[in-house]
Amino acid sequence: MSFTGSKWLAVYTRPRWEKKVHNLLTQKGIESYCPLNKVHRKWSDRVKLVEEPLFKSYVFVKTDDENRTAVRMTDGVMNFVYWDGKPAVIRDKEIQVIKKFLDEHQEVALLKADLRANTQVIVTAGPFMDQEGKILEVKRKRVKVLIESLDCYLVAYIDHNKLISRESH
Repeated sequence: MSFTGSKWLAVYTRPRWEKKVHNLLTQKGIESYCPLNKVHRKWSDRVKLVEEPLFKSYVFVKTDDENRTAVRMTDGVMNFVYWDGKPAVIRDKEIQVIKKFLDEHQEVALLKADLRANTQVIVTAGPFMDQEGKILEVKRKRVKVLIESLDCYLVAYIDHNKLISRESH
């Protein structure tokens, strides 16, 4: 199992250690990404916008074979996430989609992917312009976008008029 160059991999962290692991990896000089979701939290005296990890107990690292041990030995890292017996590789394009999605939207909901049947669409405007997607459900303005290698959906509100069927394109 040999990677040529650096690839994005997912690591499983101790519960509530996502930000700490990200900071520790960054201090080691390892490229790391902890997607943060902006959410409103209500206390008895106020409401505050806070950043919480979108993926509970997961952080993404861009690493090669040589640095995988350094990643695994980082305090708070439990192990790499495996898919079919190999570390799960996340495509660069999917990391960019997550970053763009979180830059544009707050209060993002993360839902586990159960379904595969969907409609192919192309986004015609907004942060995902010209992106092809697999849309599973459109109700009013609620659209589920499948990030395949993560096996989950990011949910956002996108106007119907910003989507066209791939077949009509």
